Amino acid sequence: MQTEKVVDYIVNWLKDYATNAGMKGFVIGVSGGIDSAVTSTLCAKTGLPLLCLEMPIHQASTQVSRAMNHIEWLKSNFNDVSITQVNLTPVFDSLIDALPDVDNEAERFMSLANTRARLRMTTLYYFAALEKFLVAGTGNKVEDFGVGFYTKYGDGGVDLSPIADLLKTEVYTIAQYLGVNKEIIVAPPTDGLWGDDRTDEDQIGASYPELEWAMKMADEGKTANDFSGREQEVFKIYKRFNNSNKHKMLPIPICEIPDTFM
Repeated sequence: MQTEKVVDYIVNWLKDYATNAGMKGFVIGVSGGIDSAVTSTLCAKTGLPLLCLEMPIHQASTQVSRAMNHIEWLKSNFNDVSITQVNLTPVFDSLIDALPDVDNEAERFMSLANTRARLRMTTLYYFAALEKFLVAGTGNKVEDFGVGFYTKYGDGGVDLSPIADLLKTEVYTIAQYLGVNKEIIVAPPTDGLWGDDRTDEDQIGASYPELEWAMKMADEGKTANDFSGREQEVFKIYKRFNNSNKHKMLPIPICEIPDTFM
């Protein structure tokens, strides 16, 4: 990958898109992870206003500190970068109190995790509307088009996706080129939806390099029977996520009424 050219291309694409859309700048949720760090830096490099939101919901302190350190780094290296902190913990807790009780709390853990992401999306669009900004997405190629590892209408609800054509390993390469804080580069990737430090690999069962390999093999038409051992295991993990999350990656189904009925 020609990293400098890729960076310049994305920055110019972001600036041109915002200008042509008649928008003033960007708003992004900064989580303390590699994807939001790279995306926010690329947005900052456009020279357009960038609003960074830090939106904890029972967040692990390490994630919050990494996010805040990154935003301070952005502010010290780029013009027109601002921050707003919105503590969504009481909002989330109030929503839980308003919802009916369930017999088994464990049964709604995933639903509540996705609710966190949707509360953040709502907050991002609140500020986007106020400032006439675009909501910048932070999904990478493996997450968005491989395993669908994001929340529908949560972190998947954005106006544009600057790094969605980049593999996770390529995002790390760009992070190093941009000078992103080392604490973010070395931190295990996490979606931050559980209030603890569980990683993406903990949830998926495979690392991003493994998933990138499986994605490439699937694109080449390979099947699980072409592999054995760990490779077969990883390929099956990839296919399971890819199949179950198709609803996120495909357009919303439309019930098309036959012409003869109209």
